[in-house]
Amino acid sequence: MRKRILCSSIGYLLGISLIALLTGCFRGQPSESPPIRVNPNMDEQPKLKPQSVSAMFKDGAGMRAPVDGTVARGHLNEDDAFYLGLDEIGKAISKSPLPIDMKSLKRGQERFNIYCAPCHGQVGDGQGIMIKYGYVPPPSFHIDRIRDLPDGEIFGVISNGIRNMPSYKLQVPVADRWAIVNYLRALQLSQNASINDVPQEMRDKVK
Repeated sequence: MRKRILCSSIGYLLGISLIALLTGCFRGQPSESPPIRVNPNMDEQPKLKPQSVSAMFKDGAGMRAPVDGTVARGHLNEDDAFYLGLDEIGKAISKSPLPIDMKSLKRGQERFNIYCAPCHGQVGDGQGIMIKYGYVPPPSFHIDRIRDLPDGEIFGVISNGIRNMPSYKLQVPVADRWAIVNYLRALQLSQNASINDVPQEMRDKVK
């Protein structure tokens, strides 16, 4: 009896060892047959797959649209002055909400030279490099009509485009658009300033 139990135990252990050995040898080998799942866990759970049809909903679509009024995290954008350049009654704001300092001006200069200068020129005179290739020249930033525009309207043009100019809202973040507005104002001052706009202690250098 004991001998029979001992032989059975040895055979059982040898069988397990053989299975483990064969499993290890063939693991990772390419096969046209699906794998054998001893414990499938949640591999075959019922679920709705993207772009698939579903009988669960009346419209037959597996993917569901967000509830009306849903706002993605970080995209509420409640400040119309900053995000749209408009006041509470929908009118363009007169001044940029972004502080005008050297950090803002340097950032605006960098973005302006990348996105605006090819058409508007580096000094904003409307004679950028693209004009040499047949593009219609944009108006100079230094004419009275453009100088008199409120900052919010210039921001809106950058965001939404106008006539031949495309929108840049996807390429240029909101803060960078305001930095461009600040730099554009600095360009205008550089071409239309008088001696009275120069600090007293620096006028000798200008003269």
